[in-house]
Amino acid sequence: MTDTAVSSQSGDFAGLTAVVTGAASGIGATAAALLAARGATVVGLDRLATTTAEGIEVLAADVTDQDAVDAAVAQVVERTGGIDVLVNNAGVGAAGSVTDNAIEEWQRVLDVNVLGLVRVTRAVLPHLRRSERAAIVNTCSVSADVGLPQRALYSASKGAVLSLTRAMAADHLADGVRVNCVNPGTADTPWVSRLLDAADDPAAERAALEARQPTGRLVSAQEVAEAIAYLASPGAGATTGVSLTVDGGLTSLRLPAAR
Repeated sequence: MTDTAVSSQSGDFAGLTAVVTGAASGIGATAAALLAARGATVVGLDRLATTTAEGIEVLAADVTDQDAVDAAVAQVVERTGGIDVLVNNAGVGAAGSVTDNAIEEWQRVLDVNVLGLVRVTRAVLPHLRRSERAAIVNTCSVSADVGLPQRALYSASKGAVLSLTRAMAADHLADGVRVNCVNPGTADTPWVSRLLDAADDPAAERAALEARQPTGRLVSAQEVAEAIAYLASPGAGATTGVSLTVDGGLTSLRLPAAR
């Protein structure tokens, strides 16, 4: 174990090194902690260097900067000897219809959510090819499959992530690298909290988001992290090109209206 990583001594990820982007908070921090608890040596990447509440050190690497990403990945490999698992979780949100966000905002969100994934994958892929248990998990969204109001830009970025996941799975099957994505519904994350705080009536907005999901509540970061860990685990060796939905039934259930 290095000074930039945390791991336990046993578990289904024992002996594996995982890199998690967007690891400073929310789903990324929760996924990093879960992988470490299951035995992985985990290194986080985020815009600013920090240490998570679980003690996982996060290296500074803005996913919009290829040089910074390359340097951080090289640092991980120098300290751990290789990389077996990549969780492409870094992302930003956006609210509005197709006309509401400035073109500059479209460029920024696509640069983070899509090209950021590309940059990190390009840097990590040579090391994954040397692993016998290589896996990539991309954090996507149900907005890639369902038309949600006021999410045009965000949905466009996540639709690209979904298609890219499937294309990458096909491209890298012969390399022994599995590629999947997890599609959360509305999750109880810092970004959603900021959206709620900016609403005219945060309580009413939260109630509407909860009611949109058949379970009547937001998805937890832990539930999404569990799905990420499954897709990344050696036990899912026959699973590739899959999008695993964790959305409280939003995309698949049509329940009768409450009376």
